[in-house]
Amino acid sequence: MGGGGQQTESSEPAKGDRVGPGGGGGGRGGSAVYTWEEVQRHCHRGDQWLVIDRKVYNISQWVKRHPGGIRVISHFAGEDATDAFVAFHPDPHFVRKFLKPLLIGELATTEPSQDHGKNAVLVQDFQALRDRVEREGLLIARPLFFSLYLGHILLLEALALSLLWVWGTSWSVTLLCSLMLATSQSQAGWLQHDFGHLSVCKKSSWNHVLHKFVIGHLKGASANWWNHRHFQHHAKPNVLSKDPDVNMLHVFVLGDKQPVEYGVKKLKYMPYHYQHQYFFLIGPPLLIPVFFTIQIFQTMFSQRNWVDLAWSMTFYLRFFCCYYPFFGFFGSVALISFVRFLESHWFVWVTQMNHLPMEIDHERHQDWLTMQLSGTCNIEQSTFNDWFSGHLNFQIEHHLFPTMPRHNYHLVAPLVRTLCEKHGIPYQVKTLQKAIIDVVRSLKKSGDLWLDAYLHK
Repeated sequence: MGGGGQQTESSEPAKGDRVGPGGGGGGRGGSAVYTWEEVQRHCHRGDQWLVIDRKVYNISQWVKRHPGGIRVISHFAGEDATDAFVAFHPDPHFVRKFLKPLLIGELATTEPSQDHGKNAVLVQDFQALRDRVEREGLLIARPLFFSLYLGHILLLEALALSLLWVWGTSWSVTLLCSLMLATSQSQAGWLQHDFGHLSVCKKSSWNHVLHKFVIGHLKGASANWWNHRHFQHHAKPNVLSKDPDVNMLHVFVLGDKQPVEYGVKKLKYMPYHYQHQYFFLIGPPLLIPVFFTIQIFQTMFSQRNWVDLAWSMTFYLRFFCCYYPFFGFFGSVALISFVRFLESHWFVWVTQMNHLPMEIDHERHQDWLTMQLSGTCNIEQSTFNDWFSGHLNFQIEHHLFPTMPRHNYHLVAPLVRTLCEKHGIPYQVKTLQKAIIDVVRSLKKSGDLWLDAYLHK
């Protein structure tokens, strides 16, 4: 797949063949031809077109039925979505049958395959790399790897409970039990991430079922909530108003542009010049136990997602059945709250060290490779770093090939680095310590930019 660099022969349609703005969805095999200028006009709610392999599709109505959610596909309205389409769908041939009724035409032969003046050679080189990745089988998972990974999570759960049975509920034993449960929860978080990206099983249906089991039964969260949030992040990483991970609800200002915009408008929801300090109080400690927990249950109830709610309830039922005999109801609530508190620190530092210090900006319509590299960086490879981060220390490779099983990231990394060097794209690799320090430094820098703009502009 990924033939966005190839042009398709087509003749100019007769007068009246062209589908008008916001046209109904086109007939099967639409014969009209369009310019990029025409396509880019259809990027508004209720009127959305996009291009895949030079074919133009009207997705205005279908976005509501998109399995990945309405927002992630809408983020590419008026754009070429070829690389994103290939990246997110393990079996593009299967998905294309859903696209046929949406086809309204194709790009005119005089139009380039790339929109917004993107580098054609770079785009074609990346698509060639994608083809090589597929040929060499780097998108094929090893079941034993993920079986052992699940096994070590279940073993940690069993050992945590066994500690209480054997040594009782002293403070030291309870603390050790909490640490083991937090480790299990964090590692289960990385595993559900694998299933959510359809990178484990050959059949997507099996990935979906196992995703619900891991994120629902092992973690008490919602698969649909995660999918709709996380795929937006992958589609447009660090793009303000499109990546939910940089939507800080006015609590933080990020990057170089947003702080200045807030400062010029005299917006002061928080003392942003101190955000690198209050981050430690409301970021790592509260994200999972407070913000995510509230958001997950609000989403499940508001969307009437009873399947995910049932899966999450099995987690809490199992947890209280196991720990109620030792701690009672309120003690069990305190235990799971403390576990979530510990897990939240782990999660925040791992996920933010790859993204927060990178470029955060409004939509710039970059090609897939450039966009992902500007918003992500890697952390040095080591056995500990791989395990600690769930292989998200290879964040660059994960973002370029989200359906690739994580045990193959190290194999494709040299190829990605070579491609980046060829086109002069920075490929950043940091130590774990520097990456964590850079999170705080980036918050301080953004806070200082806000203060300067607030006082002087």
